[in-house]
Amino acid sequence: MHNKRIIAFVMAGGQGSRLQPLTSTRSKPSVPFGARYRIVDFVLSNLVNSQIRTIYLLVQYKSQSLIEHVRRAWTISPLMQEQFVTVVPPQMLKGEHWFQGTADAVHQNMNLIEEHGPDLVAVFGADHIYRMDIRQMVDFHVERQSDVTVAALPVPLAQASSFGVIAADADGRVREFQEKPPQPTPIPGDRTRAFASMGNYLFDAGILVEALREARERGETDFGHDVLPRLLQTNRLYAYDFATNQIPGVKPHEEEMYWRDVGGIDAYFEAHKDVLGKEPRFDAFNPQWPIFSSNYQGPVARVIGGQVYNTLLGAATVVCDDVNIRNSIIRRETVVEEGVEMEDCIIMDYVRVCKGAKLRRVIVDRHNIIEPGDVIGFNEEADRNRFHVSPSGVVVVPLGRVSYYARGSRGSGLGYME
Repeated sequence: MHNKRIIAFVMAGGQGSRLQPLTSTRSKPSVPFGARYRIVDFVLSNLVNSQIRTIYLLVQYKSQSLIEHVRRAWTISPLMQEQFVTVVPPQMLKGEHWFQGTADAVHQNMNLIEEHGPDLVAVFGADHIYRMDIRQMVDFHVERQSDVTVAALPVPLAQASSFGVIAADADGRVREFQEKPPQPTPIPGDRTRAFASMGNYLFDAGILVEALREARERGETDFGHDVLPRLLQTNRLYAYDFATNQIPGVKPHEEEMYWRDVGGIDAYFEAHKDVLGKEPRFDAFNPQWPIFSSNYQGPVARVIGGQVYNTLLGAATVVCDDVNIRNSIIRRETVVEEGVEMEDCIIMDYVRVCKGAKLRRVIVDRHNIIEPGDVIGFNEEADRNRFHVSPSGVVVVPLGRVSYYARGSRGSGLGYME
């Protein structure tokens, strides 16, 4: 590995409108995922595992939930001054306006680049589920003497029109950026696939600073639409093939190049299926490349009886007798009472599913009570009158009363740290 000084900016300021109502009070990166994580944990874990530990998380919309999660879960080392995850809201140092785009967000924080004096600056998104050893991308960047390197995901040519496509030569040198092209340029040597931009960039620091100053003068605010196409005219840009990235500890049954955009309800719901099963497509258990999250201090889950198949249970969850639960994910401090039937569901933290309730293809946000005998997910017309229903028919029960905890109120106690 090349010994380069690197700082990272993680773009965590998006509204996440396609994930409504899960983003009604939180940003997309802070939406829960799996039995214990938040979406933002995946990019932060990739950076930390890659020994990039000077990390600025740029936030904007509905950021309180994300700020609290980072405060509780992402204290790296209080003794090492260059190892931290720090949340940075718009400080308006460059004028009285919010972040106008990805490039503008970094431009507004160029003082942080000047303060650290890095060799390289990583600019990564916070919206995806994946593992990536970013050190391998750094090695590629240095070996190619690249000014800017863009992470590229090989996708089937028939699907590439939905992405920003990178046309590159056999050595990876970028020749053109194509925004959702009707006829994408295939990967050299592979006519069946094209490179889709993953929205993850690695810049030589000096190149980035100068490019952002020019973008500011031109009124340009976005990396993908403005800065990178302009740099392509004068600089060396390369596409890093994500298919070459090797993660230690990945099992043979896991999907190669696993990467999911969970920006919509249906994509979010489907991605949860990938962590279930005897041989999941994405196995969260990997001691060689762990996904870090909160150090929750509550007790383990408790199953009293019933039938529970292919289901993940979060800490301190209680499953009572005579239940039938299949293919579901139940997060921490949830109570599932007697006689409940549940299939293909995502139940978030602090939810009580009361006696005899029946749920199918339902996402229940935190702090909710599903009433005794309630039936959700069996009558789309009735569900649409009560809740949000996705195009594929997934029902979303929005956030409940935040003071409600299924296993009892916090009272004067401290509760368990999230």
